[in-house]
Amino acid sequence: MTTGLTKALAAGLLLGVMASPLARAAETATGTLVGTDGANVGTVTVTNAPGGVLLRVNARNLTPGWHGMHFHEKASCEAPKFTSAGAHVHTTKPVVHGLLHENANDNGDLPNLYVGPDGQATVELYSTLVSLKPGTTRAALLENGGAALVIHAHPDDYTTQPIGGSGDRVACAVLKADS
Repeated sequence: MTTGLTKALAAGLLLGVMASPLARAAETATGTLVGTDGANVGTVTVTNAPGGVLLRVNARNLTPGWHGMHFHEKASCEAPKFTSAGAHVHTTKPVVHGLLHENANDNGDLPNLYVGPDGQATVELYSTLVSLKPGTTRAALLENGGAALVIHAHPDDYTTQPIGGSGDRVACAVLKADS
């Protein structure tokens, strides 16, 4: 009798865990990071979170040093300049760029990415400025056809308009919802 009760209890707990909201996979969007020559230089994963998104970037074959990094408004990465990605994602105009600017409202702003001497970078960071899907006051990355993550040639100074002096776009990833 104890064995039957134990099996029934274990099955009930397993069903409870499988039906639990915590057991469901998080909503994510992913993209392949491409360089100005169109070559694959890494991956990007964006995971929806209750107050923003968790961003993970794995990059290689980039110039060592600090690089500006931003969410851009269009799901397009046409090499070599990536201007097809448009401007930074935003919910208000005029857009004021800069994490250190007192009037900032640029939802695409992100901290700089550091690329090591070997040309590789791995970072995981949290942004409260965007969401993956509509339904919040934040810019929704997957609304209106999607968005892109762009890495720039130079670091973002977090105050200069319109892109913090971060220069040319050197890598880009179209963000697509995972099924």
